[in-house]
Amino acid sequence: MAANILTDPGLMPELRRVDHGFFGPDSVAWRVWTHPSILIGLQRAVAVQFLNPFFTAAHDDAQAIYKYPGHFYDMTLGFLLSGILGDSRTALQTSDFIMRIHTRATGIEPISGRRYHANNPETQLFTHIDGWQSMLKCYEVFGPGPLSPADDHRFWNECATAAELFTCKPDDIPRSRDGVREYYATLRPQLCVTEAALSGMRQLLATSGPNSTAKLAAFSRFATPATLITLPSWMRRLIGFDQPAAVDRAYLPFMRGLLGTLNKSKRATRTTVRLAAPISGRILRQHWAAGTPRRAEVATVAEARKLYRQELRDENGFSSDTEYTAAH
Repeated sequence: MAANILTDPGLMPELRRVDHGFFGPDSVAWRVWTHPSILIGLQRAVAVQFLNPFFTAAHDDAQAIYKYPGHFYDMTLGFLLSGILGDSRTALQTSDFIMRIHTRATGIEPISGRRYHANNPETQLFTHIDGWQSMLKCYEVFGPGPLSPADDHRFWNECATAAELFTCKPDDIPRSRDGVREYYATLRPQLCVTEAALSGMRQLLATSGPNSTAKLAAFSRFATPATLITLPSWMRRLIGFDQPAAVDRAYLPFMRGLLGTLNKSKRATRTTVRLAAPISGRILRQHWAAGTPRRAEVATVAEARKLYRQELRDENGFSSDTEYTAAH
């Protein structure tokens, strides 16, 4: 399997060589996903995902969050950033690389007895919507405030575009925050907390263990009060992680001020991100350093996939059209 920007730092300068990717400089996605609140957003997103029993089963079997907690956090954020900030070829290459890894992530979900698969469209729909909603939530709470109605509409349409990099259907993506609320209301009866889910959440929100570092442990504990502020009260009660209202009231202006200060400097933002997630920090550095690509235009996923299909299939080790299609 070929190396890519998640595994080979030497390829990082190629983040945006071909075109502006699938979103471009005027996109809401670039604005939200380059704010320093992404560090809180990722912690929030993964915490919520542990309420999905199929997500939990996959991570409990893999044990990556315990064996390689820093790598797990960084690779997850780096993967998402490359799809949003990279050119069309980089976004597809990284997506296909991760999807190829996911083809091996399968097993039995113990509550239902049903088989899970990391590339299952329903599971990917949940993680995709949760990831984008978590980033937006943290951007609005700790950043400049709510998006305008027009930008909100654009953001969720961009979320649907990003869904084309996964197995879920873009048509299933809500196109407004009201639609997202309806999606979660429909999904809520299927969410649950198990021992494995609580264990995963504890590792995420208070990282520890022999494979952790003092820096990562400190970051997780520093971010957790902010993450809890963004969760609905029913979810805080469900997961068993809560904090007094006084902590909410004190931490909210503190984090707004801190992240607002960081956001004034691209260098401060990327340095802070790199402390917690080195790959992601390098992606941000290349994003802001990138010059004009060969084609100063925004691509579509369909066009890019048609252009690079054979090339990327060969690079990522897909041995046949059937295997490649199954992974998508």
